[in-house]
Amino acid sequence: MRFWFVVCVSLVGLTLGGCEGGEAVSREEPLPVASTEAALAGAVDADAVAHIARRFTEREPLPGGLAHYRMPVRVGLGEHDVVTVHRVVRENAPGRPARSGRAVFMVHGDGWGFEPAFMSSVGSAHAPADRSLAVFLAREGVDVWGIDLRWVGVPAGTQDFSFMADWTLGTHAQDVGAGLRVAHKVRAMTGSAQGSMHLLGWSRGAAVGYAYLNQEALLPRGLRQVDGFIPVDMVVRFAPENAEQQAWACERYGVLSEAKAAGRTEGGLLGPAPGITLQAIGQLAAQAPDAPSPLLPPDVFGPGTGVPSNRRVAIVSAASTGALLAPLKPITPGYHLMAGTLDASGLPGDLTFIADEAYLYEYAQRSAPYQSINEVVETEAWACGKNVPYDDHLKKVKVPVLYVGAAGGMGQYGVYSVSLLGSTDVTVQIARTMPEAARALDYGHADLFLADDARERVWKPLLQWVRAH
Repeated sequence: MRFWFVVCVSLVGLTLGGCEGGEAVSREEPLPVASTEAALAGAVDADAVAHIARRFTEREPLPGGLAHYRMPVRVGLGEHDVVTVHRVVRENAPGRPARSGRAVFMVHGDGWGFEPAFMSSVGSAHAPADRSLAVFLAREGVDVWGIDLRWVGVPAGTQDFSFMADWTLGTHAQDVGAGLRVAHKVRAMTGSAQGSMHLLGWSRGAAVGYAYLNQEALLPRGLRQVDGFIPVDMVVRFAPENAEQQAWACERYGVLSEAKAAGRTEGGLLGPAPGITLQAIGQLAAQAPDAPSPLLPPDVFGPGTGVPSNRRVAIVSAASTGALLAPLKPITPGYHLMAGTLDASGLPGDLTFIADEAYLYEYAQRSAPYQSINEVVETEAWACGKNVPYDDHLKKVKVPVLYVGAAGGMGQYGVYSVSLLGSTDVTVQIARTMPEAARALDYGHADLFLADDARERVWKPLLQWVRAH
């Protein structure tokens, strides 16, 4: 990833196109760093905004008159204190974004950054380019923005992760605030000063969204940046009747806390370097689907099952996530990324809502190598019912809310978290094809973005809500 490239796009007119000349941005001259308070309050001076806007030099044309822009933004003094802001938008001409009255800013969850999470079909060998939420919304006239959190850009082969020690949910919320400010400023410069900006967070990205809104609620209304919130398939607090699931969260919190106390600053519930594990699962399944997996021991999926094949590992990992967490419990009963149909062994043998399973293998290979552990620990603490600094002011948040759940993911369990907000305009949309009792086989956490029918089942209702708000 190129962080230090030529700055060359004129602020006047802001074509966001090609380059001629300009000054190189060096490590000695990083992008100005805004404090949490300054980022939330929009205290970014004109020179900083101009500097930010001129860094949109990576433009990727997409089918249907769209373009995808990337912009690395320095948010701290450390080598890895960099996020990437994305924009997917219709253009009137190459390098000239069309005006749009509606915008959505997207925050990814664990494992996958903005592009594989929300643009998975772009460049895919197994899906048409327009079968992604970000592309779908942009084609419908929504100005789509998003962010790669800091850990997405940490390169494979990194050995020392001490720089992650201070990265928390609050850090990521601060970075989202800075990204939102960039989006508002650049939208104004490209003719879309008016209009709404909705914040969409998927999975742990929704937890980051709650944390951001908790801090934004302290600002005067005129300085707040978010006009609507779309938490996608996430639980930050369990309802009182879900005491068992809360206890599961406490168990996971205990395991992760011990790992953190032992000095780990990277990783998650799947251990260190979870993204590298996912990459290996996808690569092995794509290259040698029937070969015995070198990743898991014999009988891991039950007595007498032997060494699973690479394909088997990929399918079960996606469609029966809890099998990889044992003896720990998943966040909700039967939780899974993608729904699967059971074979004679009682384990998933095929994917239900994705016809080309090679799309799964490709998706796994696009995961980020590493992730900081602190936000995982803090989210489990939150779900466990412990005191965290991210929900003290949520009742002051009164923006319209759309909760999107997957019946086989967090699903109905995530509705209670929305009640922590002060919002009265609340819509709940659960992608469901079976009764709740069959949730282990129903629409999965990532089916919301990857399923063959996600456009009809999930994206169109989401678009209708955005247009109505």
